[in-house]
Amino acid sequence: MPTQSVLIVDDEPDIRELLDITLSRMGLKTHSAATLGEAKAVVAEVTPDLCLTDMRLPDGNGISLVEYIAQNFPHIPVAMITAHGSVETAISALKAGAFDFISKPIELETLRKLVSTALQLEDDTSRTEKAVDQDLIGSAPAIQTLRQQISKLARSQAPVHIHGESGSGKEVVARLIHNNGPRAAGAFVAVNCGAIPPELMESELFGHMKGSFTGASQDKIGLFQAAAGGTLFLDEVADLPLAMQVKLLRAIQEKSVRPVGANEEQSTDIRLLSATHKDLAKEVEAGRFRNDLYYRINVIDVHVPSLRERLEDLPALAEALLQRIAAEEGNDNARLDDSTIKALSGYSFPGNVRELENMLERALALSDGESITADDLQFSSNAPRGPVVQSSENVGGSSPAGSAQEAYGDLEGYLEDIERQILSTALEECRWNKTATAKLLGISFRSLRYRLKKLALDD
Repeated sequence: MPTQSVLIVDDEPDIRELLDITLSRMGLKTHSAATLGEAKAVVAEVTPDLCLTDMRLPDGNGISLVEYIAQNFPHIPVAMITAHGSVETAISALKAGAFDFISKPIELETLRKLVSTALQLEDDTSRTEKAVDQDLIGSAPAIQTLRQQISKLARSQAPVHIHGESGSGKEVVARLIHNNGPRAAGAFVAVNCGAIPPELMESELFGHMKGSFTGASQDKIGLFQAAAGGTLFLDEVADLPLAMQVKLLRAIQEKSVRPVGANEEQSTDIRLLSATHKDLAKEVEAGRFRNDLYYRINVIDVHVPSLRERLEDLPALAEALLQRIAAEEGNDNARLDDSTIKALSGYSFPGNVRELENMLERALALSDGESITADDLQFSSNAPRGPVVQSSENVGGSSPAGSAQEAYGDLEGYLEDIERQILSTALEECRWNKTATAKLLGISFRSLRYRLKKLALDD
């Protein structure tokens, strides 16, 4: 394999020499340039595998070089060397297409990690594009634009904020960015910020030391460290408490964290992706989200379209989801009836792709045959369009116990409690023999298995 090369662009001889020594010890060949003009000439002549450039150059700035390489040599990653604490410069470089940035004074270990990650990028971008095409189903214009964004962002280390309605597939997009980038071999750590109690938030993200608080019986690494060498995905980031937002901002800017109870900070090496179904700009205006953190995590903004925005993709998407669900059940013959597609097309899908997936999983579990028809579908009564199918088996002809008044405000939860009680009683009567239980209730075994899974009674 030929030796990889790095172009160093800086007008300070000492910096060029330091970088040259460090990279040479990594087994890399180096080229140097002191000006913007020299750098462009070297890039055109030797087409290096990576370019490291200072921001300030005698005849221009590093941003111009980033833009020049991005336009003419898009396969060459560029990393910007910025002044310490110059967040605006770093963000401008990332927006212009820089792979990453590193601040002065340069920490050699951080530099080595950056260079190693950048050199793992493939020159052939077509492989990434094909991989994204396979995993992101659909041909609607919004999906085609999203594919292009993912392919481009997979080659960058810039923080990306993904926004879209609940259930639209934000985590799918985040995983595609991770899986098709240089950190694919590292961990993808996803955390729902709204699901962590505020008092445990710092410990979960940054870790803690033994004895740092009551119940801390041993050291614990945080999610930042668990994602080292990979990607940390902060879902529903708008739900972070303001006090935690301050600490997150510092962790991002300093690329280090301090576990609860620790005296020293620990360096981190992560790609940060975030998402929310809320409008972050409005959250900032309302004072619920810090403007400086918004500016830092929203370097690149990606919109995931709702299912309503790409209904032309519904047939292909429904078929792909059904085949995946059926494969997990060991069913190779499941298919969608024409009436099913017609019924689905007339529905608004307030829960987006996640709702479609749940609907198909439920329909497959409750269907009598291999073909799913419109009669097997159950639509939400809250949706503004589409049919509503009433369903529920009245076991033994008796009415469920309890007052309907309890259902106000949480009808779904109320009905699930009733169903859970009926299933539990039937299981106990049949000594947890599921075949006998299904027969007792007058439903199919597949239907019973689905209901037990839905209600967490299958353990």
